[in-house]
Amino acid sequence: MDKVILEVNSFADSMDRFKQAWKTGKAARVSRIGFATPELMWRVLTEKRWAILRVMTGAGPLGVRELARRVGRDVKGVHTDATALIHAGVIDRTDDGKLLFPYRHVEVRFTLDAAA
Repeated sequence: MDKVILEVNSFADSMDRFKQAWKTGKAARVSRIGFATPELMWRVLTEKRWAILRVMTGAGPLGVRELARRVGRDVKGVHTDATALIHAGVIDRTDDGKLLFPYRHVEVRFTLDAAA
């Protein structure tokens, strides 16, 4: 899969997709990374972290120093933000310690509804 959807969805929505995949035996054609609320998504995907994702999209594995060079930031700050993205399940660390965002396309989805 070369596309990921970053989205706001409920646990129930995620479980429904899991049940459907289990029932049909077919994996989803698109990867998804879900956040419980829009606020959580924006807390994880800050402006600087979004810049990291922009650089990593389609780039293959990158070392922290190379990533810092590409985003024009210091290594320590990039390391801190990359660690936050790893803990959120957005990017991965390879066996040799490099950072990986294995997608070439990113879509962001959320809906804002009127207050009740």
